[in-house]
Amino acid sequence: MSEMTFDRMVQQMSPAIYTSLKQAVALRKWPDGRVLSAEQVELCLEAVIKYEVEHEVPAEERVGYLERTSCSSDGEDSIKWVN
Repeated sequence: MSEMTFDRMVQQMSPAIYTSLKQAVALRKWPDGRVLSAEQVELCLEAVIKYEVEHEVPAEERVGYLERTSCSSDGEDSIKWVN
């Protein structure tokens, strides 16, 4: 049997698993209510980001996406938070 690497696991991850991991990171808990450890959050987030790159998820649907609005007249950028 071949060894499953992290990269290979992400390549084979289904959209349902991606969505579940993305939700787990956002809520900081598994679907059954158990809290994620800091290490689990880090690994899940890494898998989600790697999945988004591998599967060419549009930028506006990716984790951490910030929609940039036009610059204000006083030279300061504003940020619109998107869930």
